[in-house]
Amino acid sequence: MRTRPIRSAAVFVLPLALTLAACGAEAEPAGSGSQETPSSPSAAPSEQAEAPETAEDFLDLAEKAMAEEQAWSFSVKGEEGLTSQGQKSAATYEGTVQRAVGRAALHSQGVSTSSKGKKRTEELYVVGEEGHLKEDSAEWKAVSPADPEMRNKADDPIAVIHEFRMYAQTAAGDVKVTGKDGGGTVELRVTSGEQKLSAVQQRAWAKKAKREFEPTAEQLRKAGIPVDDARLTLSGLQEVLVLDAKTYRIRSHRLDFGFLIPYNGQDMAFEQQVTMENQGPHDGRIELPADLRR
Repeated sequence: MRTRPIRSAAVFVLPLALTLAACGAEAEPAGSGSQETPSSPSAAPSEQAEAPETAEDFLDLAEKAMAEEQAWSFSVKGEEGLTSQGQKSAATYEGTVQRAVGRAALHSQGVSTSSKGKKRTEELYVVGEEGHLKEDSAEWKAVSPADPEMRNKADDPIAVIHEFRMYAQTAAGDVKVTGKDGGGTVELRVTSGEQKLSAVQQRAWAKKAKREFEPTAEQLRKAGIPVDDARLTLSGLQEVLVLDAKTYRIRSHRLDFGFLIPYNGQDMAFEQQVTMENQGPHDGRIELPADLRR
């Protein structure tokens, strides 16, 4: 069975209000043009009264550190696959995303490749409340950043700070911190082994995995394969946010999870992995191309 092409440009449409609130940055003045010259990625963070210890301590520092630049560039790689009766169908994505801080602006572009080798190029701009998507040689088409389906698929390389804060604030303390006692990085990690989805369905990270799986689940239902949340098994999950141990800037973010779907006495296996790597400050203002400006 053929899965949807993953990590297409459309998945990067921002839940803008949530994202900007998570970053805690001031909005950029209207009409502002050039940006300041980005500081060195190795610049030291503001002095701290006490050494960070908890996950929320590190998230506070990461939020401040990422707000020191007006925009960032990330590379993105992803893979998604569905295995049934020993046959696997998979798709991959490689691309880049530039994300502004303090203003609603994003630009992403990349190439998705199906299991049969078919490639599709995509490019997306989101500025303010406007979104424009271009697929292959087709014309630009307007998309809505507020569309619920778009929001459900959204992956934002900076809003993950807000997501990890929600994970950390649970009574169970779902975020484990490693590397804080030395080394070049600090890792904030959420991990789950195999268990019934029903047992963890109220956890924020489980809801995120289920949201990411939903487009494939809907395709399976349309193909006559029942996908019942009560019968789904989370085969495993690992989400890792890696921070620089000196600057506390995001270095990378990885989400890796899977589901087992019972069907005809066997399990179909769904797997997804997406990794975003910070390429440093983005030098330039993110705005719509001239031919898309009103």
